[in-house]
Amino acid sequence: MRQATVERNTKETTIRVDLTLDLAERGTIETGVGFFDHMLDLMAFHGGFKLSVKCEGDLYIDDHHTVEDVGLALGQAFREALGDKLGLRRYGMALIPMDESLARVVVDVSMRPLLVYHAALTRKRVGTMDTQNVREFLRAFSQNAAITLHAEVLYGENAHHQVEALFKALGRALADASAVISTVLPSTKGVL
Repeated sequence: MRQATVERNTKETTIRVDLTLDLAERGTIETGVGFFDHMLDLMAFHGGFKLSVKCEGDLYIDDHHTVEDVGLALGQAFREALGDKLGLRRYGMALIPMDESLARVVVDVSMRPLLVYHAALTRKRVGTMDTQNVREFLRAFSQNAAITLHAEVLYGENAHHQVEALFKALGRALADASAVISTVLPSTKGVL
C-alpha cells in the first residue's frame, strides 16, 4: 500500500495529511475553508485515493496560509507515497468539464517541480476562499511533490465550476500518472 503521513506545524498553520494512493475511500477533510474542503474531497475522489486533512490555520487573517500550507503538506505526502517510482506510468492528463467550464491538467512525475498555470477565474472569491489561492495551492503542491504540473481553465463563466473542473482534473491526472503499469523506472536516464 502506497501511503504517507505528513505533519507540518508553523506559527501560521498546524496540519496533518494522511494519503493512501491505492485506497478509494472517503477521508475526512477539515481545513476551516469550506469550499477548499469540497475541492480536496473532489480531487481525492476522482483520483481514486484516500485523503484525510486536518488543518488549523490563521483564518482570522485570511485563507492564504491554510490553502498554501495544505498544498505543501499534500505535495510532500504524494511524493513520499510514490516511493521508488518503479513501474509508474509517470504521465497523466485529464480534460474535465463542469457544466459550462472546461479544465485541463497534465502532470509529469519527473522530480522536476514546475507549475504552468492559466486560469482567468471569473470571481475573486468562492465561499470564503480567495480564488487567487488556487494557484498558490497548485504551486506549493507541485514544488513539494516534485512534479511538473500544467493546469488550465480553458473557458467557463462560473468560478465555482471553473475551480471544480480544475481540481477534478488534477485528481484524474494524478491517478493516471501514479498508476503502476510495469516494474521499470519510467525514465531513459535511469533515474527520476
